[in-house]
Amino acid sequence: MMNPPLGIDPFNDPVDRLLAEIAFSIQLPPSLHQKAVDRYEAVRNHLESTSSVFKDQIEHFYPQGSMSIDATISTKGTDDEYDLDIVAQLGGRFRFMSPLQILIELEEALKGYRGLKVVRQTRCVTLYYQDGMHLDISPSIREIGTCDRQSHICHAKGPVASIDDHMVPMNAYGFADHYRDRTPIEQRVVDSFAKRWEVLNKSNYRADADVDDVPEPTEFVVKNTATLALQLHKRFRNIQFADYEGRVAPSILLSFYAAAAARPNTSLTDMVIRQASFMIVEIENASLYGQLIKVNNPCHELDVFTDRWPESVSQQDDYAKKLKELVAGLEQLKRGQMSPPHMMEWMRSQFGDQVVTRAADAIADEIGYSIKSSSQQYTRTGKLIIPAAATSAAVVRSSKVIASGRDHTFFGKKI
Repeated sequence: MMNPPLGIDPFNDPVDRLLAEIAFSIQLPPSLHQKAVDRYEAVRNHLESTSSVFKDQIEHFYPQGSMSIDATISTKGTDDEYDLDIVAQLGGRFRFMSPLQILIELEEALKGYRGLKVVRQTRCVTLYYQDGMHLDISPSIREIGTCDRQSHICHAKGPVASIDDHMVPMNAYGFADHYRDRTPIEQRVVDSFAKRWEVLNKSNYRADADVDDVPEPTEFVVKNTATLALQLHKRFRNIQFADYEGRVAPSILLSFYAAAAARPNTSLTDMVIRQASFMIVEIENASLYGQLIKVNNPCHELDVFTDRWPESVSQQDDYAKKLKELVAGLEQLKRGQMSPPHMMEWMRSQFGDQVVTRAADAIADEIGYSIKSSSQQYTRTGKLIIPAAATSAAVVRSSKVIASGRDHTFFGKKI
């Protein structure tokens, strides 16, 4: 049996380090991950105990999408909110209901729950918590005689039934297993991010007093470089299309390419480039023939990840163009061909002002700590190597801290 990959510590290379700090600042913290688990367990208990319609009718209640693979990041347009996706696999009572009826039943059962805002969407019902967390609950009906949790989810815009309403094939559970198989744990990545979370002030993320407890905490770790790169790609997409009114590339599609491109023991910068390159090639090959890319769930061919995006060839070409610009910029950074001031300006244009400034602040604090302890090192070309994570109180940061925007002196120059 082959030894598991150790991976590359993303905090040891200057460019990787800045990208890693950005990823760190947008991730769902472990304490909020546990709060999310508490909350969706509490929602399930509420549905089963207070609604006669849902009593004994929830077969499974489980995370899908980003939360199922530990790739959740803050939502589009903010750095303090998180969208979390849950599947509610329902029993026989719902099997002969229309998609709209099922969604309405779920909406009605959740109305008034802890005073939260409840909104019925096209494929889910969303609970909005006061601290910015959103739970998207997608009801599903099990497909009999197939692999575990292969199902159909509802699609109905409402407010009245339409001929466009239908059930959509889905196997999110199977894809999560596929992703984990393709992206093995890299221990150096696990250890380096565990150290970063240790210095986080957990009191900033205290759970609400009325959240139900669950018997055992759910483990959260940053497992590998592929998932870090995936989080950066999701952030890049959110920033590049922040003002776009149409649909954007779905996270599940980015996760598919992250799994396809995964290669253990690859640096973080190279992995971001590699994932982008996979997507660029697929889009360009399709566009060459005037076609839209089509990607199916590798665990269920009828589960189409591109069923709602792209909507046009020009839409996918626009995304490919932005990905090319990202790759070109990262290649410049790797070659040391971008001045520090230009580097930070470019980084902000790719990933957003606040998170890049926060990442720069964190690195500046640690450089200061390194200098004070005489532990700084330099590359053969004289560039300052950004030090590994220190345990100084100066590096402790919450995702709610407002970035200072002060000047920094990475690589020996003010930026």
